[in-house]
Formats: sequence, C-alpha cells, structure tokens
Amino acid sequence: MTSLEELLAEIQKNNRACPQLQKWQQLFDMLPNKHRTGAGLEPSPPLILAAWWDAPAMSKILRLRENIDWAVSHGCFEEVSLFLRELPEDQWHHLGE
Repeated sequence: MTSLEELLAEIQKNNRACPQLQKWQQLFDMLPNKHRTGAGLEPSPPLILAAWWDAPAMSKILRLRENIDWAVSHGCFEEVSLFLRELPEDQWHHLGE
C-alpha cells in the first residue's frame, strides 16, 4: 500500500509534471462520481486538448493533484496510485518540455 505522500514523491521524480495526454485521460476516466457543476465538471478534467498547449506546467501539476485528491476522497486511491506508479517514463510530461 502506498501513502499519498509516497505517491506524490514518486510522481515528482525526474521533473515530471503530469501524465501524457491519453494517459491522463485514462486516469480521469477511473475517477468515480464525476458530475457537472455549472458549466464545468467536478473534479476538474485533465488539461488536455487545447488546454494542454496553453496551460503552464504548474497548472498541470495542480490539476493532477486535484485528480489524485478526488481519488483519495472517493475510494479509488489504490487504483490511481498503481496506474501512476506503473506509467513508463516516456508516458510522463516533464517540466521544460
């Protein structure tokens, strides 16, 4: 079992910011209890498609953390943690890319 702190340390290795586009969408699809709130979704969706190019790395890092926090509070942390820990390095977007 991995703790939240251990997972956060793991996903920050090698200047990682967030999973690559398709992998981040896969992670988001794992999250339960998504629902509309006004014009958006809760939790907030990954910064992919057009948002990918405009969003700074810090926004991507914070959005990924929001998705992980949602997993913690909605009972799917272990599944999300395993998914992220098993992602190959080339499936991560890194700071400066």
